[in-house]
Amino acid sequence: MKRLLFPNSENGFITPALISFIIVLGIITVAVFEVMYTNIFIVGNNIQSQKAFNIAEAGINYYLWHLSHNQTDYKDGQTTPTTPDPVLGYGPYVHNYIDANAVNEGTYTLWIKPQGGGSTIATVEAIGKVTNSTVRRTVQAQIGAPSFASYAVVSDSALWFGNNESADGPVHSNQGIRMDGSSDNDVTSANSTYTPDFSVGGDGLSHPGVWCSSSVTSPVNCNTRVKDSWLYPVPSIDFNQVTSALCTMKKTAFLDYPSTSALASQANACSLTPVTKTAAYLPQRSASYSLTKGYLIELNNNGTYNLSYVNGENDTKSSYSSALTLQSIASNIALPPSGVIFTEDNVWVRSNPTFHGRVTIAAGKLASASNTAEIVIASPLLYSTKNGADAIGLVSQDSVTIAPYAIPTTATFNFEIDGAMLAEAGNVEFPVTYRSASNKCTTGYVNPAQTFQFYGSAAMRQIWTWNWEVGGPCGNAAFDPTNGWISGVEHTTTSYDYNLQYNPPPSYPITSTYNVLSWREVLTKP
Repeated sequence: MKRLLFPNSENGFITPALISFIIVLGIITVAVFEVMYTNIFIVGNNIQSQKAFNIAEAGINYYLWHLSHNQTDYKDGQTTPTTPDPVLGYGPYVHNYIDANAVNEGTYTLWIKPQGGGSTIATVEAIGKVTNSTVRRTVQAQIGAPSFASYAVVSDSALWFGNNESADGPVHSNQGIRMDGSSDNDVTSANSTYTPDFSVGGDGLSHPGVWCSSSVTSPVNCNTRVKDSWLYPVPSIDFNQVTSALCTMKKTAFLDYPSTSALASQANACSLTPVTKTAAYLPQRSASYSLTKGYLIELNNNGTYNLSYVNGENDTKSSYSSALTLQSIASNIALPPSGVIFTEDNVWVRSNPTFHGRVTIAAGKLASASNTAEIVIASPLLYSTKNGADAIGLVSQDSVTIAPYAIPTTATFNFEIDGAMLAEAGNVEFPVTYRSASNKCTTGYVNPAQTFQFYGSAAMRQIWTWNWEVGGPCGNAAFDPTNGWISGVEHTTTSYDYNLQYNPPPSYPITSTYNVLSWREVLTKP
């Protein structure tokens, strides 16, 4: 028998190599499975994260819809909490997110913080969470609605800016605009063409929605001026919304004080005429209507107002104190919590001498089918600051008028009115004739040193004007060699208060639905 002293060396090396291969293969396999598991986890986590983000966005969209249907509800239809969180606002309000297949995918939690001061803006924060997941995403958006104070001048009727008038801020008409004066913002019309009446610069011919007369060459040359910001047609502004807004303001005034709060929930709240007087609600003086009776509200510079009865008016006098027959009621009345004063009668308004605060004064005889209420500016109406801290809203069921006696009778002056004015059915104007002498034209001021500065916003259903061309000698009208006989102030400037764009006076009527103004994802959780 033959024996080998040494085994075959090749067979001896196969086993270690095979073992090494198996170990390496195992390591690679584990690594591959680890990578696959990690990828599956990451993909799954990303899916959950995206779901949470989508749910948070759904929360923002829900509250956009909610505010469009209930403009003053920042508590998601709830009554709590009474006091908002100083950072986040009212909340938390939790909603299930049900998809199109009726599956509960998760929840979104809402926090709503109103900007306050009458602003339509609210900051809404929505936290999205997926069912059976710890993943959360937070989206924050500012939601707001444009109001009638979004324009320097907006009218349901045709407008005419004369060559001695200028417009600062956006101007809109649902009919058309003759813009002979200077303008520095969009000038828009709802019509592509229109035929203006003679009283608003018409000549019997059809004109573009926005135009100027080629005969006007100074101070602005119609033929060479830039017209890129003249836009027409654009969507019209619905003045019918003001009717419901006046009703809402009346309810808001009712809610401010316990003696009237129960009235706000009545089905016929807007047609009620209680005799209870509060700082927010001023009842009608009597069942019989008089254009020369109502209330005088003097706005003070410390967030209060003085109140008097107006028992008569002779507007041919030279000052409000001589023109009005007054009976004092109270002084230094604190502005109501809502900032809304609703008068069920005519109201005269002035500042004393300037106003500090934010207030809306509304006048409407909502229970009457035959009579309406008006607002009369009795003397200069001035803010103490022009940084948005002060705002005066005047919302009239009929007209907002500058009384003839409000303007100084001196040889030189710079008369000024600050505020947002809205005439639901009538005019925003300086009148062409006196109330107490309808056959007599009001005083005309044609000296270039006699100027009128309007700072704010004016909205009206019918006429807007600070002066009239009366066609000949008439009462106290003044003669200008270029433009003829004038009632009112010839040299005027209309300056838009840009603070009003999304921060109008309290409860000021809006023109359209709510929009998302800004949006961002929040990387921290409340």
